[in-house]
Amino acid sequence: MTYLFLVMAIAAETIATLALKASEGFTQPLPSVVVVVGYCAAFYSLSIVLKTLPLGITYAVWAGLGIVFIVALGAIFYKQIPDLPAILGMLLIIAGVVTIQLFSKTAGH
Repeated sequence: MTYLFLVMAIAAETIATLALKASEGFTQPLPSVVVVVGYCAAFYSLSIVLKTLPLGITYAVWAGLGIVFIVALGAIFYKQIPDLPAILGMLLIIAGVVTIQLFSKTAGH
């Protein structure tokens, strides 16, 4: 159940961040509401995860995967295409998250 809340936190944060761009500095009402609700849902879900998993590991997974999803969805929705160094950097982030989950004793396994 903990990992379900982590997935929910990542999804909510990703949606909220996409809406943040669409809110145009909180001048657009609907995206602005999505931002506030999304971040509230993300932090609530993250707080549930932190009852079980260590803070550092949780934050690394949440932030790392959030970055990757935002860049990928930014390319789709906003045509902000990452260059090769950005793609390589994201691959390193993914490798780091996988390494933590598979091999770290502090990952809560």
